[in-house]
Amino acid sequence: MGNSEDAAIVRFPAGKALVQTLDFFTPIVNDPYRFGQIAAANSLSDVYAMGGSPYVAMNIVCFPIATMDVSVLREILRGGLHKVQEAGALLVGGHSIQDKEIKYGLSVSGIVDPENYATNAGLRPGDALILTKPIGSGVLATAIKGQWEGSEGFEEEVFRWASRLNRVPGEAVAKFGLRAATDITGFGLGGHALEMATASDCSIRIDVLSVPLMDHALDLARVGLLPLGSHANKHFCHKTVEASAGLDPVLLDLMYDAQTSGGMLLGVPGAQAADVLAWMRERGEMAVQIGIVEPPRLDGKRLSLC
Repeated sequence: MGNSEDAAIVRFPAGKALVQTLDFFTPIVNDPYRFGQIAAANSLSDVYAMGGSPYVAMNIVCFPIATMDVSVLREILRGGLHKVQEAGALLVGGHSIQDKEIKYGLSVSGIVDPENYATNAGLRPGDALILTKPIGSGVLATAIKGQWEGSEGFEEEVFRWASRLNRVPGEAVAKFGLRAATDITGFGLGGHALEMATASDCSIRIDVLSVPLMDHALDLARVGLLPLGSHANKHFCHKTVEASAGLDPVLLDLMYDAQTSGGMLLGVPGAQAADVLAWMRERGEMAVQIGIVEPPRLDGKRLSLC
């Protein structure tokens, strides 16, 4: 980059396959350095969700340079670089444009074993479903944007989880030969679980009370601080989802909460579940079994929230 080149040449490892992804979005926290870290972690996550390792990354930047101090941009990029380096990847360039609204993310190229990777379509009946981060970033981000009382604490909680790389769950995919995984982002837990069930031609049963939640998420949802995306997720999914009578309706709403840089949902063969849980927890990772995979239902329902 010191010579202002417009492209990068990358030597590719023999025997590996290429994983490519791209993501960017507007700020969900006020601190630009933290936003850069969250956006980068979110972009890197799709590589981990297939069991790959990030290799090289490029910045994608929209910034109102005419109305905002360049120091804000510098901090966003510094945060992104921090996460790229933490992932063991290289930042090899990028592109920026002037825009009225800040947007930031990465285009990421990763490497994966072509004989050992995970997809949405890899679930099998009897698999355990393991979640690796709590739900609630959409609700907390809504409170932060609305400057709700206690928003500084909400930002700490969002940063704590959303800036955390999904590297350990990605390593679990490779180590244990897992065939099914996804990261939980804009479609929420329910939406992404439904994608996996549909792609795998099976059904999923989630124990709602076992799903971990971010601090304050339930209380904020009770006063209506659900993002529009969460309502859209619920509306899109409702025809193929069955919810047990008597469940707290606000808790059900959180199952569709639109996440930013959420955790991974792993499909793990039942016999391996205890080993995978123990291995991730030994490495300081949250790992909670929240459900099970079942055969397809005759009524067409793909997701049961119990």
